[in-house]
Amino acid sequence: MVSGEPPLIDGYLDDESWGQVEWGEDFIQRMPDDGAAPSQQTRFKLLYDTKYLYVAIQALDVEPEKIVRRMSRRDGFEGDFVEINIDSYSDKRTAFSFSASASGVKGEEYVSNNGDNWDSTWDPIWYLKTSLNKDGWIAEFKIPLSQLRFADKEKHVWGVQVMRYIFRKDERSYWQPIARDAPGWVHLFGELHGIKGIEPQQQLEIQPYVLGQTEHSEKEEGNPYATGVHNSLDFGVDAKIGLTSDITLDLSINPDFGQVEADPSRVNLSAFQLFFRERRPFFLEGNNILNFDLTNSQAGGWYNNDNLFYSRRIGRRPSYYPRDEDIQYVDRIGNTRILGAAKLTGKNKNGFSWGVLESVTAEEKVEVQDTLGGRRKVAVEPMTNYAVARVQQDINEGNALIGGMITSTNRFINDPQFNYLHDNAYSAGVDFTQNFNDRNYYISLNGFYSHVNGSAEAIERTQRSSVRYFQRPDNRHHQVDTSKVQLNGTGATVNIGKRNGNIVFQTGMTTRSPEVSLNDVGFLRQADYIAQYTWVGFRTLNPVGPLRSYRLNGNQYLNWDYDGVLLFKGLNFNQHLRFNNLMELGSGFDISGDNVSNADLRGGPAIRYPGRHEFWVYGGTNDQKKFSVSGFYWKGAGSEHFYNGHGFGVNINYQPTDALRLSVEPDFSFNDNRLQYVTTYEDDEQAYLLGRIQQTTYSASVRLNYIITPNLSVEYWGQPFISSGEYSEFKTAVRPGAEQYESRFHQLGPDEIRYSSENNTYSILRTDMEPFELNNPNFNVMEFRSNFVIRWEYVPGSTLFLVWTSNENEFHRSEKNRFTNLTKDLFSNKASNIFLIKYTYRFIL
Repeated sequence: MVSGEPPLIDGYLDDESWGQVEWGEDFIQRMPDDGAAPSQQTRFKLLYDTKYLYVAIQALDVEPEKIVRRMSRRDGFEGDFVEINIDSYSDKRTAFSFSASASGVKGEEYVSNNGDNWDSTWDPIWYLKTSLNKDGWIAEFKIPLSQLRFADKEKHVWGVQVMRYIFRKDERSYWQPIARDAPGWVHLFGELHGIKGIEPQQQLEIQPYVLGQTEHSEKEEGNPYATGVHNSLDFGVDAKIGLTSDITLDLSINPDFGQVEADPSRVNLSAFQLFFRERRPFFLEGNNILNFDLTNSQAGGWYNNDNLFYSRRIGRRPSYYPRDEDIQYVDRIGNTRILGAAKLTGKNKNGFSWGVLESVTAEEKVEVQDTLGGRRKVAVEPMTNYAVARVQQDINEGNALIGGMITSTNRFINDPQFNYLHDNAYSAGVDFTQNFNDRNYYISLNGFYSHVNGSAEAIERTQRSSVRYFQRPDNRHHQVDTSKVQLNGTGATVNIGKRNGNIVFQTGMTTRSPEVSLNDVGFLRQADYIAQYTWVGFRTLNPVGPLRSYRLNGNQYLNWDYDGVLLFKGLNFNQHLRFNNLMELGSGFDISGDNVSNADLRGGPAIRYPGRHEFWVYGGTNDQKKFSVSGFYWKGAGSEHFYNGHGFGVNINYQPTDALRLSVEPDFSFNDNRLQYVTTYEDDEQAYLLGRIQQTTYSASVRLNYIITPNLSVEYWGQPFISSGEYSEFKTAVRPGAEQYESRFHQLGPDEIRYSSENNTYSILRTDMEPFELNNPNFNVMEFRSNFVIRWEYVPGSTLFLVWTSNENEFHRSEKNRFTNLTKDLFSNKASNIFLIKYTYRFIL
């Protein structure tokens, strides 16, 4: 404990108090040459009193003029930096990480699952100063004990790790040596003894905000809700309360996410919903605690996004849109308002951790005007309560872990237009991990259950949804039951793997029963499958010749449905090289045999596709330089010439000064698919129309970051996006699951399909079917999204935002697509522009 005056945090180590303790030294390199002596020496000191932990790190450098002091936003980790990890729980699984760059930028991460998860959304309040001198550079930390979590006892032993990163050499060295192939992280920390006389600190932080916003968009004559201008004033509050040393309560009342960057543009031609990552701060911070991955396959796979909790369900856009015949105009419909959210997290000294989230979204109503000029309110989303709870228990100092999770979604449905929604949805899961042989090997298991109930209409809709398609005529084990008012489903996963050494692997299996339903507050792409996968990797742990590192991976996949039909079989191989000059090169290929889709005909019979293969390659120059370029190219092809595709992308980065960074990422792809689903039409029985689509997509992501000081930044992000699709060679599915490719469909001849340029429609005129008219399915999607944000953290934890958000999108149907016309329309003056100012102030009580 500090005797006398504590050190003044100014970036200089001239305070007498620092002389009370010795330097911690003898760092060991971990990257690139594991176990070697570092190229530059580092040392540190620790002090504490009843309120703060003080850290001094001296990064010695024989060439101080080469220290890189790039600026970035908080958690940017640019340039030279140092870091301290503190396991104050002393549970050997979790830690609090604080980092400091040579330019004075702060970074923090909450480390969990023994180093497998690093949560950079954790933003504690602490203090930092850095300085540069002839011997290198210095970082001086002052960390309030209220930002850490520890037990109330007389003496403490904390796990500690200190790291230094030298940017110009891409070198990491550590005080406590931990081999790169070690099976874990936190449990191998060094130990800090002799801490006594401290007590857990109460934490109370309140952060209100005020938001002013104006939106300018295209005016629509006669529409009272599209006047071109919309102004609003809003406010809310966030709070963080340390109920005990082990329990933290996060509250958010009327949260705002106006400064959050928009999702990237995509065109979805599949039957399934797309997954977008969470971007909202309240749900991001601590999201590892409320996470329940259903698969966690190292081999990858579309099922890796499945989770019992998908926070983007909360506050989503309303699912109902008023379409009564008498409605002429509908007011603006934004996202469902989150009235309030509370998150309770904690971990005790016995290794028991928990997290609980409770959130309520409002009943959303929108004003409509009918054809006679009358106005009324129409509900578009019912009030809904979401609750999620997660528990985990460490066993045998973290060598085993058992946990569970439950979720619930409860809707207060008072209007008949919401009968398609579930009244209630519940899920529950248990998971277990056992480590062996000093954590080098592991086996992990999980199982889960889901239950949904509601009206017969809602449950029928669930049975017919793209997740399961019970109405498939070849579905032998499940059919649509219109009398059902509930569904119950299950799933499970088992993984066995090896973490350390030059050769690592994982093999596993995961299942989803046909009835499983998670998408009220979770994410499930598809039900009714059993998937098996294996991943084997070879890696070098030290430089070999010109190579700094090398990785070679092989993956194998098999998927079946619950009928026992083999849906997919595939192999993947990939390799990744990083050279001593920090250039990168990698390549890989995928190959699959015939595969079957139960979903692509949107409730029709399963369709069989010929096998396909794909090759890809990427490379990049040294990204430590002021100017760097990387790029990739891929090309794929299918048997029977049913598919062909290729694409490329380039990432250009330029950093002329430590404060300014510009990046441009253009991207192009072309897909030619002769078996693209178009539509379903009714005859004596349903008929399924396929076509050849030739889709061309152009996009670019542009970023400009100007970091004036560690607390003041100007950032711009923009993404133009164009995708056009042309259909031809229309055909009807005959026996889509047939072994012979030619037997699966009937190609429509010129006398069976006619195009009307006047109406922009096709007429299907087969003699054995009723005539059918089809709108031209060609499409042109054009979007331009951008964010311009000025962010000033004028005091720690308190921020002023100035934001300009622009969003332009157009969708055209045309006989022919012309790229020149698309680009002309893309930059037309039809964008919606939002200007907002948001002021927050954090009170620490």
